[in-house]
Amino acid sequence: MGLTEFFSSLGAWNWFILAVALFVLEAIVPGVHFVWFGAAAAVVGLFGLTFDIAWEWQLIAFAVLSCASVFVARRYAAPDMSASDEPDLNSRAGQYLGRVVTVEEAITGGRGKVRVGDTVWNAQGSDAPQGAMVRVTGAVGTVLVVEHAVN
Repeated sequence: MGLTEFFSSLGAWNWFILAVALFVLEAIVPGVHFVWFGAAAAVVGLFGLTFDIAWEWQLIAFAVLSCASVFVARRYAAPDMSASDEPDLNSRAGQYLGRVVTVEEAITGGRGKVRVGDTVWNAQGSDAPQGAMVRVTGAVGTVLVVEHAVN
């Protein structure tokens, strides 16, 4: 018996094999991606066992359920970043808002560099000489937006 005949003899159980393979893949590969396809495969397997559905319709059902489960998961299972006690945890530049820093390279023409701790950051803002104190008011990507600090 060849491999093709073996899998065709399994019928709807193929969907459960695929579901288990996708769940195992989800456990190995980081992120939440394959679990939704695995769930869709399991549902199609249940449909296949319950009703006598042609394999073509099973494939269509798998495609539709896979897409629907991914869209539902992205909408309702998205992480709520606002609930974090440190919302700027992964935004290093965002952590510096309001901090007064020293100009490392003079800001001329709206561009320069500032020193934050032991790191030099690109900065944009009004012109300031080297050594001046400026306050971080925002960030555009990895560029800190600064303004003159008023003591």
